[in-house]
Amino acid sequence: MQLVFATNNLNKLKEVQSLIPEHITLLSLKDIGCFEDVPETQKTIEGNAIQKAEYIKEKYGYDCFADDTGLEVAALQGEPGVYSARYAGEQRNDQDNMNLLLSNLKDKPSRSAQFKTVVALHLNGKLETFTGICKGEITLEKQGEKGFGYDPIFKAEGFDKTFAQISIAEKNKVGHRGKAVTQLVDFLNNYN
Repeated sequence: MQLVFATNNLNKLKEVQSLIPEHITLLSLKDIGCFEDVPETQKTIEGNAIQKAEYIKEKYGYDCFADDTGLEVAALQGEPGVYSARYAGEQRNDQDNMNLLLSNLKDKPSRSAQFKTVVALHLNGKLETFTGICKGEITLEKQGEKGFGYDPIFKAEGFDKTFAQISIAEKNKVGHRGKAVTQLVDFLNNYN
């Protein structure tokens, strides 16, 4: 089986590749000659994942899957949510996004948050979605050098380290994307 993972984010690609079984060949957008930004204009995380998968299927004809992820912070009424990648502006800068989030949480007693990933699979004319959620909290300051996005300020429940302080393998076991991709892999392994 051959599937396109509709992302230009090399960190996401690396994380997901470690979860996909060897009998599934994973192609990147670069592999299929897609160099444009895939649209993400929906108002929900699920909507963006579906939009990206449908775009690749319609424009390039490949079976594919796409994901969208958002960090939802309770004290900020779910912000940054669907705008997580561009929370501090269209430049999509991880450091700016984390700095703004930490600033907005400065006077908030609750720091509970969750990461939510939705994976949309477009396979043989049918659409399936898979959702992974990881609950945790936002730290007071950045910690760790690994990972990407908000990883240096997110600590999953039951962990005393941020996602930026643990390995990809550890993150995939408890993380939002790992949970959603595991559901995807289970579906593909049982697909006839």
